[in-house]
Amino acid sequence: MFKSYLKIAWRSLLKNKGFTFLNIIGLSVAFGAAILLSMAALFELSYNQFHENIDDIHQVYITTQRTKGTEANTSHPIPLAPTLKDEVPGIAKITRHLEENTLLVYKDKELGADLTWVDPDFFSIFSFPVIKGNEQEPFEEGNTAVVAKEIASAVFGDENAIGSTINLMIEGEARPFKVTAIIEDAPRNSTMDFEILLNFENYPGHDEAMEDWGSSNHQVFLMLEDGVATSQFETATNSFTNLHYAEEVDNAKRDGASVDADGQYINLSLSPFKDAYFTGYSRGTATTNKSLPYIVLGIAFLILFIACVNFINMSIAKNTGRLQEIGMRKTLGAAKRHVFLQFWNESVLIFLATIIIGTLLSALLLEDFKVLFRTGATYSNTFSPALLIGSFFIFFIITLIAGGYPALLLTKLGTLQALKGKLEVKSGNALRNVLMVVQFAIAILLISGTFVLWGQLEYMRTKDLGYNKEQVVSVPLIGKKNSYTAVQLLREELSGNGNILSISGSDNALGRGKDGSAYISRLGFDYKDRVVKTHMLVVDYDYPETLDLEIVDGRTFNRDFAADSLSVVINEAMAKELGEQDPVGKRFVLSDSINYTIVGLVKDYHFSKLDKAIEPLTLFMNDDWDLYYAYIKVAPENLASSFSAIETAWKTIEPNAEFLGSFLDENIDRALRREKIMITIITSGAIVAIILSCIGLLAISLLVVNQRTKEIGVRKVVGASVVSLAVLLAKDFVKLVVIGFVIIVPFAWLAAKNWLEGYTYHVDLSVWFFVAAGILAVIIALATISTGTIRAALQNPVKNLRTE
Repeated sequence: MFKSYLKIAWRSLLKNKGFTFLNIIGLSVAFGAAILLSMAALFELSYNQFHENIDDIHQVYITTQRTKGTEANTSHPIPLAPTLKDEVPGIAKITRHLEENTLLVYKDKELGADLTWVDPDFFSIFSFPVIKGNEQEPFEEGNTAVVAKEIASAVFGDENAIGSTINLMIEGEARPFKVTAIIEDAPRNSTMDFEILLNFENYPGHDEAMEDWGSSNHQVFLMLEDGVATSQFETATNSFTNLHYAEEVDNAKRDGASVDADGQYINLSLSPFKDAYFTGYSRGTATTNKSLPYIVLGIAFLILFIACVNFINMSIAKNTGRLQEIGMRKTLGAAKRHVFLQFWNESVLIFLATIIIGTLLSALLLEDFKVLFRTGATYSNTFSPALLIGSFFIFFIITLIAGGYPALLLTKLGTLQALKGKLEVKSGNALRNVLMVVQFAIAILLISGTFVLWGQLEYMRTKDLGYNKEQVVSVPLIGKKNSYTAVQLLREELSGNGNILSISGSDNALGRGKDGSAYISRLGFDYKDRVVKTHMLVVDYDYPETLDLEIVDGRTFNRDFAADSLSVVINEAMAKELGEQDPVGKRFVLSDSINYTIVGLVKDYHFSKLDKAIEPLTLFMNDDWDLYYAYIKVAPENLASSFSAIETAWKTIEPNAEFLGSFLDENIDRALRREKIMITIITSGAIVAIILSCIGLLAISLLVVNQRTKEIGVRKVVGASVVSLAVLLAKDFVKLVVIGFVIIVPFAWLAAKNWLEGYTYHVDLSVWFFVAAGILAVIIALATISTGTIRAALQNPVKNLRTE
């Protein structure tokens, strides 16, 4: 009997080629798009999940109570990790983690490399397997290095790297390190990216800094012993922080800061490393935001939902022409289950075909999808056995509901009603209208959400950052030469080029350069009997002029003033931190007991992440502290030739070092890369969902027209015009659009508002985002149904009435 059902189902599908084709195309596209979108979202959610101990790894962050609120930071002093392990019970393993750039020199080869300083526990906390060399204790000897597989291949080729000595440029000095192990490269879905690992104990000035609790420059990760909860650890560190941060605690008390819920001024807390990719600390605590990948998953679900609704509507519309066939089968003794199985089998065949085609479609488009959306998603790093089992279960449920509902509706028909070939749809109209409202609501949600997402991205891209990002080139200083020497040589090489306007340098990148690194230095000091905190930026002459920073008061660093190494320039946020209305000329003393004089005040500019408020910043100029980036301002004309001239000058100065220059607007785009990729994916998914909604609307409109054939004929006989009939049929759809708009806009507004609150600076949430979405939804609806409604209005009324 089952074989008979399959034959009948196959013949029916072949007989209705148009219906079959539309359903297979729609469902195949839906399954293919849903698979690709799900892979992109799951890849984002898979960051760091490959570590075997992922559920037990935590990142340490410190919260400090200030008069202006709670401040959270992941940067720690050098003695914290070893002292914490010695004095606080419950820590199984702990490692420090500091990323830098270096120049690797081996024989005649020179390569820029990502250098990371870590402790020996790093290799047992994280799952970066050693593939060659000393697996147990890679840092057993003194100056040893662990090299990642890819760069080891580039440096050593077929030569045995183990035991070889490489030279690394560290703080302007070439230091030799012996290679003891080759480690697997960090995968794409890792928040840690490294090429060389060095023992933190070999970090410059490490031993001297072991008593310095006032300077912070690295992250700390740990694993707790079995049975020790994070809350227990955090409570156990209270006495630790009161002891080692006693000066900070006293300063907080003196400044009038309020204690936290635990009665502490300073707390060490833990955040799960598995959420590190989505965690920020700008609000005084660790906050995790996974909204973007979940939005992508939601759109994948909506695409499947819309496709299934389309299938239900088209199945009902198509099968109304088979009512007499159902009546004959019932007359000949077919039970309800037989009729149900017959129609359900047709649905199963279609769904099986579409899931196969959709999977093949996703496989064919995967590489292009990865390139277009810059995602590292693959079947291997996104799908698991449990997920595949869940997918098959979801497929079964979808098939049962989407294929079973139309079959169940048709089996409920009485035999006489079926033989008459009439489908009474009074009760069905409610379901039809609900489905249409849902589809319109989904369309408005997706359209308005896309408008808001792109509005925020464009806002961040075009926001006035307080400096010139279109005419300034950033060049990482990764060569052998002293950084100040390299900047001066660039000045000399480019001095005759009229398109080069100014050259300077600093120790921090604006945005994210091609080297991928970013440095943050903070310091605190006493000023007028209270503690002030500031970001620290080391610069060279002409820094404000090169970036077009606005000088609000005073002056910038000047070669005519020999004492400018003891001068500083601050931003407006720092002036507020100091509590000074007129800060120029004021002095402060740092921990090294050196007096610094404020000689200039610059207007606030975005020197850090765009999702953070502008914080206090102090610019120093001291050639004892290295620069890491050169900045070259070029004329607005001939940008390409100016860039080429800079590259040529760099290769003259550092012939063996890679040129990684880029314009600052490129750096800003690179810093927004994650948001841009996810928003592009969301937009693409929304477009697919809207197209599928149009197919569904078309199916419903044809069903409605089919149901109102007699009414249309009667109205034409009594004199109704084509326009009035088209308006009559269209106004019901417009009503449903309005209902969908009214229902969904409050939810869309709330969702957009909550998402935008994650950004310190964001686009204004205008009502026009949603009004435009509603208008566009009406246009899409009218364009979709116009063909069917106008054709119905143009038909001969005699023919319409004869069908009754």
